[in-house]
Amino acid sequence: MEQYIKAPMSKEDAVKLQAGDYVYLTGTIYTARDAAHKRMYEALERGENLPLEMGHNMIYYMGPSPAREGRPIGSAGPTTASRMDKYAPALLDLGLLGMIGKGKRSAAVKEAIIRNGAVYFAAVGGAGALLSRSIKTSEVIAYDDLGTEAIRKLEVEDFPVIVVIDSEGHDLYEMAIENYRTEES
Repeated sequence: MEQYIKAPMSKEDAVKLQAGDYVYLTGTIYTARDAAHKRMYEALERGENLPLEMGHNMIYYMGPSPAREGRPIGSAGPTTASRMDKYAPALLDLGLLGMIGKGKRSAAVKEAIIRNGAVYFAAVGGAGALLSRSIKTSEVIAYDDLGTEAIRKLEVEDFPVIVVIDSEGHDLYEMAIENYRTEES
């Protein structure tokens, strides 16, 4: 099913999404990769505030290439989500409702998704140039010294993603494997 969702996402929107849904996001999302996640996690351990509010927000695991002239951002493809698995449950418990990346997630992340009524989306790897067309603005808001791994605020319009893990824990990757096994029998 196709869904059009505003970002930041409401809890109602998050829980209505189902694994396998095609979603088009419009609004504000943030980028953060390994180094930014590590810094945020360390800040939480020290009892410090994070550079962005987690409540209802989405983080896209992406580090862009430099922008071409006249564009707000360069190629903007997803990175492997499992590299953020150590940090994701803590951010989900703070109200993060959506994560965008590629690849599988750990059992701990899946449990945190269910516990918090959140969603894990996949963006198509290898399509970074195409995905960048949906990004209307890009602004570094924290950790500028990290270069491409700085946290960015993106304004997106009809940014295409697929629900991989929904708020009930249904996992599109596991469902596909099971469907394949059933068809092979």
